[in-house]
Amino acid sequence: MTGIDIIVIGAGAAGLMAARALGKAGKKVLVLEARNRLGGRIHTQTNSRFSIPTETGAEFVHGDLSVTQNLLAEIKNGLLLVEGQSYQIKNGELQASGEFIADFDKLLEKINELQEDMPLANFLEQYLADEEFADLRNSVTRFAEGYDAADTKKVSTFALRDEWQSGGAENSFHLQGGYGKLIEYLAAQCQALGGVIQLSTVVKEIKWELGEATIICNKEQIYQTNKVLITVPLGILQASPKAEVYISFNPELPAKRAAFKKLGFGAVIKILLEFKEAFWENERFAHVSRQLPELAFMFADNTPFTAWWTQLPHKAHLLTGWLAGPQVKECQHMPEHALVLKALEALAYIFKTTIDFLQTQLKASQVINWATDPYARGAYAYATLATPAAIKVISQPEQNTLFFAGEAFYEGHAMGTVEAALASGAEAASKILQES
Repeated sequence: MTGIDIIVIGAGAAGLMAARALGKAGKKVLVLEARNRLGGRIHTQTNSRFSIPTETGAEFVHGDLSVTQNLLAEIKNGLLLVEGQSYQIKNGELQASGEFIADFDKLLEKINELQEDMPLANFLEQYLADEEFADLRNSVTRFAEGYDAADTKKVSTFALRDEWQSGGAENSFHLQGGYGKLIEYLAAQCQALGGVIQLSTVVKEIKWELGEATIICNKEQIYQTNKVLITVPLGILQASPKAEVYISFNPELPAKRAAFKKLGFGAVIKILLEFKEAFWENERFAHVSRQLPELAFMFADNTPFTAWWTQLPHKAHLLTGWLAGPQVKECQHMPEHALVLKALEALAYIFKTTIDFLQTQLKASQVINWATDPYARGAYAYATLATPAAIKVISQPEQNTLFFAGEAFYEGHAMGTVEAALASGAEAASKILQES
């Protein structure tokens, strides 16, 4: 391929969104993707072990997200509101609850008294230290580690406040047919506009100077262009040179390297378990002492899994387990069978049943370990106190030649989401075109 105007590194949501916009402007675009598939941390898979398509990465649309919804309107793909009942177990007792954090108003009242930002752990210690707030401290910590995959010793209290007050976690939607529909659409649009997408191409080095870049890849592939847009996950940009996947810049980018390190990047292990029947809402199963009819979401203490959910309104027999945040470190190197057993132990506690019973009902299982994925090295970003200043550094192009985009570099309350990736990709494309 000759005469490439722009090379986009990464065929995830940000990269494909940018490539489509650049193609619409008449630019000749080459997209290089390290994986043997599109989507990056989005992957709707059709696996013969499961009776329905499953999401190994991004799964929900949380709240009113305009970029995502406009794109879905283009492809005439709808959203399905997650209906049903949310439950939680505290101190072994079951509670039906639509509110995961009790005393949420008290929490926001205390946060809004803050004059200066601080890590969430510091805020909880200083402003909610009394014994009467012990339950609230635990709930807030579990929520930040679970929903945001964040380390409470690093995550910005102000960023969480803005996210919580936006109401993004209140309504959750599944995409009809899965997120893969969105990725397929963007890729098809990119190619229809003359763009080329090349898979299984791992970028090793970017040699660059003003208005010119040489991309050196595995298998001795070399590409030349005028501009490069890098949309790889933050985990790759934070990696050390000894990592399995590492992109070196020549000349180096010390200011941006330092800025990457200042952002938070959370780890997630996702576990898919499909059962023969929905035993959690069928009273004929005598081995199950705790029934949870119309189960949508389950939050339980005393287990490493911060959340479980079903596929409602789709009546599938699939339970998805979510292990996120700092506690992933304790589990990330465990073999798959050990992680599945840990998940079954958690479900035995939740449903008051036995592991043996659950194993007789188990039809299919899969562990998706984003912490050890070499092309991601984590799941999604969260805001630290240094994030706003770091993003300003990262968003500045290097001599109108190197540009960066991705969910980690989005400025807004939806950081860490597909919405953030799409918006960041569109914004980067606009910036490239303006600079051109």
